[in-house]
Order: sequence, then structure tokens, then C-alpha cells
Amino acid sequence: MHVLRGVTFATVIASGFALAVSAGPAQSQQKFPEKPIRLVVAFSAGGTPDNLARMIGPRLSEKWGQPVVIENRPGAGGTLAAAIVAKAPPDGYTLLASSPAFAISAALHANLPYDPLKDFSGVAEIGYSTTALVVTPSLGVKSVKEFIAYANANPGKLFFGSAGAGSATHMGAERFRIAAGIKAQHVGFKGQPEFLIEIVAGRVQFGSAGLGPALPLIKDNRLIALAVATPQRSPVLPEVPAAPEVLPGWGRDGSQAWLAPAGTPRAIRNRISEEMRRVLALPEVRDRLQTIGFHVAPSTPEEHDRNLRADIEAFSRVVREAGLKPK
Repeated sequence: MHVLRGVTFATVIASGFALAVSAGPAQSQQKFPEKPIRLVVAFSAGGTPDNLARMIGPRLSEKWGQPVVIENRPGAGGTLAAAIVAKAPPDGYTLLASSPAFAISAALHANLPYDPLKDFSGVAEIGYSTTALVVTPSLGVKSVKEFIAYANANPGKLFFGSAGAGSATHMGAERFRIAAGIKAQHVGFKGQPEFLIEIVAGRVQFGSAGLGPALPLIKDNRLIALAVATPQRSPVLPEVPAAPEVLPGWGRDGSQAWLAPAGTPRAIRNRISEEMRRVLALPEVRDRLQTIGFHVAPSTPEEHDRNLRADIEAFSRVVREAGLKPK
């Protein structure tokens, strides 16, 4: 048998075979994607996760030459779609378009059909919708300070609306209520338009609402926006203070993001994240998102995973302090 400087010919052949085998996945990752990508959206068409998917997906398709197929799978507060993706092959070809509901479900439900942290790997955050604390004009308050004083003078007599128990609007209003130390009763409705109309009419006194449905009512002075639950003021409502200016401990309510099944190679997730960042930097995309009050905040996969853990912890505190028992 031939020997090359102390290494047998058999060893060289074995090593070469091992390198060839290991090069396979690496080359596959470099060529990604080689087939259509399935993007499972946890909610119906027309919602924020769906709108973002239809804004980003086609631009990724143009870059990669492979279609991004959007599949709406609404149901069970987003857990149906998450369960589908959790069981998919971890190859980057099946992704989940999630919303704050993903972290809320993790905080509210003890028996999900998946582990929200162990069964998923982060791809990237997209950003978050701007929510505003809105009140009925009939209260006569013009600031968060005045509203808290009014609530303390009328303990238990105020109602706040949401798009249903456990929704992002419910959790956002509970976060404000807890941070402000006020007492108020929750009333759930079918969606944001329904509870906003009740606030306009004065039958419900306040709520936490996305700027998309609330902005026209704010502009018409049918709702009063006291603050936005974001780190900085919104360019859409520059005169309205941000949460840190008026109430420590109150903030935004989770992010819109994409996730992959656990075990999806980091190289693939990094590539999708980088391409998403490029798309979100396009002027036409940024301008369109800004007009609906959406704050663009792309992230790396690692940043997404850290932020997701923080969001689940924050919502879990709200669940405990508001007495919302996990199911």
C-alpha cells in the first residue's frame, strides 16, 4: 500500500470521500434557493403579516429567480400555522410569517402543539406596527397624565376595548393599565374597527389600537391619541409623545417576523435575513410602510431569537399581573 509522508493511501481516499460528503450541504446552502419557498402566513389575507409577506415575497422572488408561495393558514390565534411550520423539514423552504400573536400565545397557553423556542429558529424581524393609546373625546383629557388622574378619580368605572381576549390590542391595553396603575374593565370585540367605533361613541373609554385603522379617526378628531407605544415618536403623528416620554414600563407589543423550523442552517437563515434587509431598505417599501404607521426594524436571526425571548417574558408578566390564567 502506498504511503504519503506517513499517511496511507486508504486514509487519503477516506478523507476525500468525507470532504465530498460534507461539501454537499454547504454547496446546497450556497445555491439556496433551488426551488419555491413556502411562506405560511398565520392570518387571513389583508392583515399585517399577509400584507408584509406580499410586499417582501415578490421582491425576493425577483432576486432569487424562485417563487415565494404565500399560504394563508389562519386559525387558533396563529397556532395552526405555527404547528405546520414546526413539523416541516429544516431546509429553509418552509417559513412562518408571524406576528406578536406568536409570543402572546406562548405566554397564554401552556399546552401548545409546539415549543415556541425549541421548535423554531429565527430568520429575521421585519419591524412593528405603531399602536396608540386612544381615548374618547368625551372624557375631555388631553394627556396621559390627565387620563391617569381621571381614571384614579373614577376607579373601576372605565372600560377599554380590544379585538378580543388575548389579542395584541388586549395585551397592549393591559400593559398600559398595569404600568399606569389604574383599574378598568376589558370588553372584547370582533376586531379593531368595532371597538374603535365604541370609543368614538363614548360607550368604551379607551384602547390600544394600530395606527392603520385608528389614524383616520384621529385626524378627524373623533379619537384622541394620547401617546404611541413605541420607543420614538411616529412621523405620522409627530406631535404625539412616545411611551418613554410619559410612562416608564410601558412599551411596544411584539414584532412582525419570519421564523423557520428548528435546525434550519444558519447560512440559509442569514441569507434570507440579508435579502429581507435589502428589500426593507428600498425607498418605495419604506415609504409605503411609513404611511401605515409601520416601523421598519430588520434584524439578524440571533437578534430575533433574543427579542422573541424578551417578548414572551414581557407578555408572561402581563398575563400574571392581569390575572389572565394560561390555558
